[in-house]
Amino acid sequence: MGTQQQAFENHCRAIDKIYVFNLRGNQRTSGELSRKEGGKIFGSGSRTPIAITLLVKKPGQQPHRSAEILYHDIGDYHTREKKLELVSTYASMTCLPLEELTPNTHGDWINSRNDDFEQLVPLASKDKSLLNTFFNISSSGVNSTRDAWVYNYSKDLITKNIIKMIDFYNKQTTIFHQRFRLGSDESVESVVSKDDASIKWNSSLFDDAKKGVTHFFISSDITSGQYRPFNKQHYYYNKDFNWSRYLQPKLYPTGRIENLSICATGAGAGKDFSVLLTNSVTNFHFLDTMISFPLYYYEPAPTTQSDMFSAAATGGDGFVRRDGVSDWILAQAQAKYGSTVSKEDIFYYVYGFLHSPEYRTTYANDLKKMLPRLPLVESSADFWAFSAAGRQLAELHVHYEEVPPLPEVQVTGDASGFYRVEKMRFLAKDRKDTILYNSAITISNIPAEAYEYVVNGKSAIEWVLERYAITTHKDSGIVNDPNDWADEVGEPRYILDLLLSVIALSVRTVAIVRGLPGAIN
Repeated sequence: MGTQQQAFENHCRAIDKIYVFNLRGNQRTSGELSRKEGGKIFGSGSRTPIAITLLVKKPGQQPHRSAEILYHDIGDYHTREKKLELVSTYASMTCLPLEELTPNTHGDWINSRNDDFEQLVPLASKDKSLLNTFFNISSSGVNSTRDAWVYNYSKDLITKNIIKMIDFYNKQTTIFHQRFRLGSDESVESVVSKDDASIKWNSSLFDDAKKGVTHFFISSDITSGQYRPFNKQHYYYNKDFNWSRYLQPKLYPTGRIENLSICATGAGAGKDFSVLLTNSVTNFHFLDTMISFPLYYYEPAPTTQSDMFSAAATGGDGFVRRDGVSDWILAQAQAKYGSTVSKEDIFYYVYGFLHSPEYRTTYANDLKKMLPRLPLVESSADFWAFSAAGRQLAELHVHYEEVPPLPEVQVTGDASGFYRVEKMRFLAKDRKDTILYNSAITISNIPAEAYEYVVNGKSAIEWVLERYAITTHKDSGIVNDPNDWADEVGEPRYILDLLLSVIALSVRTVAIVRGLPGAIN
């Protein structure tokens, strides 16, 4: 094996040239990024980007460490037909307008990072020895691996679904251990039923069954959580039926404790960077691969009487509240901008700054590969401008259900009193100024700038249209009906009013972002 491995490595090192023709077509993107990727080369048969790669090896050439890499990108916005037409115009790879690629110190061949980015202050770090960060803690969102079961608009239905799954799990666990006692050496995976309508197994649940763990339904673990942008659902916040909750229990240990979290696109995401503030437990795919930075985090209260009194004053419910924003960044900010700066001011500064189009454009490649880093701006006036903008944006984005509608947006048919939705849609593909809410209600005169507010690859408005639709999960048959949420909160107009509020907050967000000061010195 060692000889074969060495021969393979020598073969690779003997390659003299590598030609790459990038045809794009990544359809695991959305919005403007998807449109830039253009058509899928193999039609409906492909969603991943496609490239033609040619490796050239010269006869008799001695093995060496690096080959010459010659690259051509087909460009933005081309249809499948246009791409195939361009391919056919080149007689060979050598006829392409080629660019020689040379990796930088980070190993980037294309979409190179900006060296200035590493000079900025990290928002947080997994390296506990690195104390010079904006935040003391960060967390990914909860990842259940069984969203259809643990999320639903109906509290009654999610309760029934979880009880059904737990009962089925306990019965299958009993069957496995009965066989085990009879001398069977079958694995738990081969014994238990995989009935998709009754359960969604994962590795941790298989392990529990193997150990003979009995599970119980805990009604107090049903809370509400942010599933997608501007989309709240009931959620079973239980450690046994979520693959990982990461550090979300430190941010939101109970449904009664208040907090705020800046949620940002994580490293390695397929979509352009975005950010959105929340005040509740957040899903891992809330923003692609989401990571959140909290205003506070919570730890179990000590057991001494004096400390318990302190805990009740700062956190309550048996928890002590800690600051998410670091002492180090507070000292830095106060030295630059004055002693009146608070950790809350810095929190909102971060939120405002992360909305800067200049920042996002300058460091676009870095933000795809690394967690955000920020400067403390030179001007005190700019610091307070970003912080004030962050507060305004936070108020809009956290209380998104309460934003007053725009007076110019017209609603017809609402006098019918029929507010239930199945799936909202645009009047036409190129007519986004009008939305058909249902068979009775139409929303029109939506300003074009409302669609400029994009979160996680699509406009905030389109997130509402996508998520507030009746769906049936293919494997389990579980129905998720947003009208159930409206019924439970006792507001028949809930979804209609939500859409009108998100249209308004989109326009106001765009206006605030346009007024941000310069971000790059």
